[in-house]
Amino acid sequence: MKLVWLHGWPLDERQWERQLARFGGVAPNLYRRGPSVDAWARQLLDEIDGGQLVLVGCSTGGYTALAMAKHASERIAAVVLAPSKAAPDTPERKEFRDGLIERMRKDGPPEHAFEGIPVEDLITVQLAIRDRLDATEVVREFPGVFVACAGTKDTIVSVAEATELAELAPNGRVEVFEGSDHFINLDDPDGFDAMIESLL
Repeated sequence: MKLVWLHGWPLDERQWERQLARFGGVAPNLYRRGPSVDAWARQLLDEIDGGQLVLVGCSTGGYTALAMAKHASERIAAVVLAPSKAAPDTPERKEFRDGLIERMRKDGPPEHAFEGIPVEDLITVQLAIRDRLDATEVVREFPGVFVACAGTKDTIVSVAEATELAELAPNGRVEVFEGSDHFINLDDPDGFDAMIESLL
């Protein structure tokens, strides 16, 4: 099995440096792939060779993982949302993203963005995740292992939302990280690594 580490926004593949060193695998960059999560998924499935894949996706990376599972579930042994959602953006969330895009055009990248990512790339990814498709049925039909993670301090994906999502999957479970915010592998690297080790 090959681990595929899919980063969040406004981070990049550097998010997974610790996990790559410990577990191996590949960590593709999701920028400069166009404004479509579905297109990213098809590109990655073409790029990543061989065997069964374990997809670990944080936020934007989780949307990408679910799109990959939609297109090639037979290649995917497990999906770990660390954390992420399956539902599309609500109208209110889309409005928030539009405002965020306008602020970035005026003021540049947000404070927590990784250094060196061009603002236009950050904007394009926001457009893609704003317009992503509903992946709830992908979760319901996914035959592999499905893990929905949640940090207790995360204001984007709650423990209740992750639990509800895990319950939709035939082989789903929830993993709760006490005291973690949205980027769990950075907030609780030891706990996160232990979860991945147990999964493998």
